[in-house]
Amino acid sequence: MGRNPTDTHDISDRFLTYGYAAILTFLTLSGFGQMPIFKRYYIADIPGLGWLAKFFITHYIHYLGAILLLVFFAYWVVQYLLVKRNRIEITRSGYLRAAMLGGILISGGFMVFRNLDGVWLPPGFIILLNLVHLGLVMMFLATAFYCLISKKTWTRVPSTNM
Repeated sequence: MGRNPTDTHDISDRFLTYGYAAILTFLTLSGFGQMPIFKRYYIADIPGLGWLAKFFITHYIHYLGAILLLVFFAYWVVQYLLVKRNRIEITRSGYLRAAMLGGILISGGFMVFRNLDGVWLPPGFIILLNLVHLGLVMMFLATAFYCLISKKTWTRVPSTNM
């Protein structure tokens, strides 16, 4: 018999999956919006995409998306540790993506810290921080796309060897 569509576990998993995809989409758009590429290449001239050329709009959307991503990340970590640790195991691709996502969150946290009033960081460190953040994002997106195409999951049910 098939799954019951009113099962709250299935609905919450589906909501989290679509929410995660939406957050990654808006983080990617707003992150690239921090660079002036959308205005430079006339993408912002397409009806409905003018907001991509407005720095402060993309900046706040990026911060909001980062906060939501932190909430999702924390939820999944707590859910795994408290509920699912004995029922599922994280795959190698899951560990790889989690490590990259953790690096993105850490480097992004340093970038938020750098934007606070009264904080001074050496220019070389800021450039390194930007390159690390962008590099991790590009690697994460490429890995996530590869895992989506090849149907690699974050977790799996462990096989029982008896």
